[in-house]
Amino acid sequence: SEAKPKEETPKGISPIKAKKTPSPADAERRKLRPGSGGEKPPEEPPFTYQLKAVPLKFVKEMKDIVLKEAESVGSSAIFEVLISPSTAITSWMKDGSNIRESPKHRFIADGKDRKLHIIDVQLSDAGEYTCVLRLGNKEKTSTAKLIVEG
Repeated sequence: SEAKPKEETPKGISPIKAKKTPSPADAERRKLRPGSGGEKPPEEPPFTYQLKAVPLKFVKEMKDIVLKEAESVGSSAIFEVLISPSTAITSWMKDGSNIRESPKHRFIADGKDRKLHIIDVQLSDAGEYTCVLRLGNKEKTSTAKLIVEG
């Protein structure tokens, strides 16, 4: 009867050993961590570099729109810019004051493509339109005119 507990104790120990066996794996994991850390730095600088390298810019600036009043009244005008990066925030201005989105002014943002849609153009819509591009503390502007010729 004494032999049985003795037999069990190795069994009792073996789970503990089983628990310990991962330790080489742990050691490998520990080895891997610096390893993955070693692999990461090469990845990181390009990434941080990339962040710095993405300048805030208009890939495509706004263009003047010239409409003849006779044709233009009731039609719409669309100012379009292409921006980079797509995370930048655009806002629109007319003659230096902010435009709010309304039934008359629609803002369309599709990735890097930003549009100001002026619906039902009237003579009073003529003026200078500016797209303001913001990212963090940087700001860029692109300006174009809506010219309605009488």
